[in-house]
Amino acid sequence: MSLKIGIVGLPNVGKSTLFNALTKLSVPAENYPFCTIDPTVGIVPVPDERLEKLSAMSQSKKAIPAVVEFVDIAGLVRGASEGAGLGNKFLSHIREVDAVIEVVRIFEDKSVTHVHEKIDPLFDIEVINFELKQAGIEKPTLYVLNMSAVSPSTPLRAIDLPGPSIEVDPVFGTGLDKLIQAGYDLLGLITFFTTGEKETRAWTCKRGSTAPEAGRSIHTDFKDKFIRAEIIHYDKLLAAGSYPKAREKGWLRTEGKDCIVQDGDVIEFLI
Repeated sequence: MSLKIGIVGLPNVGKSTLFNALTKLSVPAENYPFCTIDPTVGIVPVPDERLEKLSAMSQSKKAIPAVVEFVDIAGLVRGASEGAGLGNKFLSHIREVDAVIEVVRIFEDKSVTHVHEKIDPLFDIEVINFELKQAGIEKPTLYVLNMSAVSPSTPLRAIDLPGPSIEVDPVFGTGLDKLIQAGYDLLGLITFFTTGEKETRAWTCKRGSTAPEAGRSIHTDFKDKFIRAEIIHYDKLLAAGSYPKAREKGWLRTEGKDCIVQDGDVIEFLI
């Protein structure tokens, strides 16, 4: 399942710096507007200690995490919905993503210019949200407060945001794991696992998916040719210590097509 989160905001608020920190990819992060013209895509693993625990239990040769796809989109400016600052092109990139991370600058740094020549997070949010609304774009949004260069002693006034938010410092890498997980949740995704000696893998599906729908994440045949699935929650499997012991305890469930997959389920599909 490939779902994309677009990183948006005004120019020079730290979008590309955040993207670089998330993906470890090298994209320009210069101190001028419209440095990013074409969107850059990065595949980011979702931190999940359950994967490593299951892999260790199964003595898997490799462990493969679930991922989130982040898209670095160039800065929007006031009037973008009317074409200002290549706005039509940038807005078209936003229409192609499934959710939005809106980066809001809350740090003071005279060496990094601000298009409005002032640090006013709520005003910046109003500008971006107005342009998105004018363009008919209404997707799930997570507000990311970029606190780069803000010292712990610097007082920050309370910011009453119009939606869920998280503070990050992309320069020092703080808050990134929480951001990745928050983005994953923003898309309404859950993780299920397959595990064995060859590999342990985290898979992604939409919350509320049936077992056949979840199986489609692995292969389309798993949905079309689904017969049944053996399911156990990861903590029960870890408590048992192995599949054979879990089976002895009667902890493995055999489920049909109507079973709703839960976050943390370990599944063996039978087709």
